[in-house]
Amino acid sequence: MKLPICGFDAKNSILCPQCESKIESGQLTKADVEASMNLAKIAKSNKEIENFTLYSCKEFDGNFVLSLAKNDIMLIRQSRTLYRTLQDQFKGKIWLVEADETDKRFIEDLFFPTKILSINAVWAPGGVQKTKAVVSGKWTPKFPIDTEKVVQIVRNARNLDIEIEFEDKR
Repeated sequence: MKLPICGFDAKNSILCPQCESKIESGQLTKADVEASMNLAKIAKSNKEIENFTLYSCKEFDGNFVLSLAKNDIMLIRQSRTLYRTLQDQFKGKIWLVEADETDKRFIEDLFFPTKILSINAVWAPGGVQKTKAVVSGKWTPKFPIDTEKVVQIVRNARNLDIEIEFEDKR
């Protein structure tokens, strides 16, 4: 398993001086440490997670955005049990995104399993980028994704001003 902190630190839930200095310098966040320790704890009883690569974790108001390798995300999405096991280890909702992806792919990952019809970006005067995501379907109280949280995560993680529109093609 590849983690932002040392494997030994993650398995024993303590930090070595090297990892502590990375936190103090801002290279790592408390969310990186928490996510690493949570994954290491799950890996003790779940062999699938032993091969995961966690690049980083960001936390925004109780939402944990885990940047993982593409194969790891696919594995989690194919197994509800694995997803629930991961979700149970975190205090808030987890969101899975690919590491080093484009803004468009980042937004698509946050909306999984909902289909995105289009994502358009427009540059406004003053160098401000406005992004609009058109989502398939109609918003109802039972919509599977909290769109307000997605907007908040995109603004905080990518510094993008995003608007979400629903399109019902009936």
